[in-house]
Amino acid sequence: MNLLSSEWLKTKRTPVRWFVFLIPVVFAALMIWYYSFRFIPANIQISMYRAFFEVWAALAIPLGTGLLSGMIIHQEELAGSFNGLLGSRLPRRDMYLGKLLFLFLLASASTLLAVLTFMAGAEFILEIRMAWPIFIAGAIMAIVGMTPLLVLNLWISLAWGMGASVGVGSFGLMMAALMVTNLGDQIWPWVPWAWPVRLSIFPGVYLWAEPGMKYPPQIISSGFVLDQAIKGLVPAILFFVVMLFGSLVWFKRWEGRKVYE
Repeated sequence: MNLLSSEWLKTKRTPVRWFVFLIPVVFAALMIWYYSFRFIPANIQISMYRAFFEVWAALAIPLGTGLLSGMIIHQEELAGSFNGLLGSRLPRRDMYLGKLLFLFLLASASTLLAVLTFMAGAEFILEIRMAWPIFIAGAIMAIVGMTPLLVLNLWISLAWGMGASVGVGSFGLMMAALMVTNLGDQIWPWVPWAWPVRLSIFPGVYLWAEPGMKYPPQIISSGFVLDQAIKGLVPAILFFVVMLFGSLVWFKRWEGRKVYE
């Protein structure tokens, strides 16, 4: 808790807090504004679910993880060229895991805030009864798919700086946008930036199961959704474990890098 408290204090008077808590609200507000001009049929939630997660998880998450990781590490660069990070008496492992956990909490809070704001706006402004559990499940799947990207971008930020992390995030944005299309149907489980958007879309399939249906939709009853989710979760977990182990070993021996002012 002391590590997390210290990390939070470091974000004071930086753009990090605005980035984490303002952008999700603005994004959700824009989505509500867009749907306020559209005809609202009975099954509008299916369209809203897919549109929300395709934009947030395919665009905001890849670029956002790169930018957020870069900003957090950039603060350490400005604080005496990593002296505060490298000169701590705490074990290197704890310092690194503390950074990663802090990034995870910020990114998760941002995603959850975007989803909750979007659903609240739909309920109270558009007067649409939302399937809250399904949207929350989508947010959780997006967070699961996002976690390996946080490890990757944290490592890149430490090794090469904010520019490299943002560059990788921008590349990831383009890859995720392609993986949403039919081009990614076969290869998305092996593309890290596709995991947040592809995994988050699966819970939305359950919006097709309407009350009173004798049998669930075939895409659910056939086990297709579960099979596809496992195909994405397994490589995502393996990638996370490998990246975490590799970055911990690397960070234990890391002595900083030259900072150009």
